[in-house]
Amino acid sequence: MDQAEQLRMMMNKQTLISPEKFPRLISISSGKGGVGKTNIVVNLALALAKMQKKVLIFDADMGLANVNILLGLVCPYNIEHLLKREKKMEDILVAGPAGINILPASSGFLEIGRLPESQQHFLLNELHHVIRAVDILLIDTAAGISANVVYFNLAAEETIVIITPEATSLADAYALIKILFTEHGKRNFSILVNAARNSQEAEGVFKKIKKVVHHFLGEATLDYLGFIPFDSHIGEAIRRQRAVLDLFPQARCSRYFFEVARLLEEKKTVPVLAERRNLFGRLKQNLGFRGGKIGGEN
Repeated sequence: MDQAEQLRMMMNKQTLISPEKFPRLISISSGKGGVGKTNIVVNLALALAKMQKKVLIFDADMGLANVNILLGLVCPYNIEHLLKREKKMEDILVAGPAGINILPASSGFLEIGRLPESQQHFLLNELHHVIRAVDILLIDTAAGISANVVYFNLAAEETIVIITPEATSLADAYALIKILFTEHGKRNFSILVNAARNSQEAEGVFKKIKKVVHHFLGEATLDYLGFIPFDSHIGEAIRRQRAVLDLFPQARCSRYFFEVARLLEEKKTVPVLAERRNLFGRLKQNLGFRGGKIGGEN
């Protein structure tokens, strides 16, 4: 049985899934590039998969689209082929290590918010069908505060913001949180600190951003999801286009990826069923922009 047949079987089984079984939708974002966001998405997905979770990564970075590059995978088709009706969802999904699946983006493709509304609805409906076969959907958004970033953070029930000890990372992460909170009403965020030297530095970074958010945004809440330590094994894994969790399972950073995955499972919430059923309807209502405009832009 080839990969395409396996994926079709997975999707055909959706009709057997109870309406109560809806996955967690988790967006992973950062205020700036270069903080290791996509690498975290990939390794967190593997850690969750090794904990017997069915994980789908949606590479929603339409500008760079590099989840497959980090894993050394070839993606013959991507979301652009889906939107043009050239391929079906099961044709563009790519099987990754540890049983994870990847929905590839299209590098340089048009922002979702600028697509015709019929295309937006088509994409949301296609996603709605495929995610019912998984436990967790990890959405790897682009860095920064583009229309796409807002779009997918509003789609997700949970948002993880990646920051590093650099001052610019904290400032840009705050800007992202501010936009999502003040202009779109998203209140809850998890903070994951990357490339910290130790737990003391990571906790100090979290306390800084929490203090600023509390002072200026008031009702927005931040939870500490932990940290990933600086580790030279990560750079080596990237060079070899492998997940560090696969290539160096005993590395210090690999242990921390499992710890973050465990914490993520512990903080799992169970939204009201009606809210989950109407997830994409809620997204369409909450979108405060059209034609690529965010919030109050004119």
